[in-house]
Amino acid sequence: MTKISELKPGVGNVVVEASVTAISEPREVVTRFGKKTRVADATIKDDSGEITLTLWGDDVDKVGIGDKVKIENGWVSEFKGTSQLSAGKYGKMTVVK
Repeated sequence: MTKISELKPGVGNVVVEASVTAISEPREVVTRFGKKTRVADATIKDDSGEITLTLWGDDVDKVGIGDKVKIENGWVSEFKGTSQLSAGKYGKMTVVK
């Protein structure tokens, strides 16, 4: 399990467990493959820090504020100077009970 404070842009295959503290309104975007999908940004936090979790497609409806999520095989990117975590194409996000 990786702590949020240890995440750096360009790192993949990370496993993170954290609580959702905020979620933006979903917006519709067109992917680079020309498909429309929804995307929202969630703020997740563990005892070491917080990061933006980008939620794509069906993941937008799976989480709410206060939920604990586990990201497996996630990857970290940088957008407008801020680190962002995503489950991406090959990763998985689950809500932990």
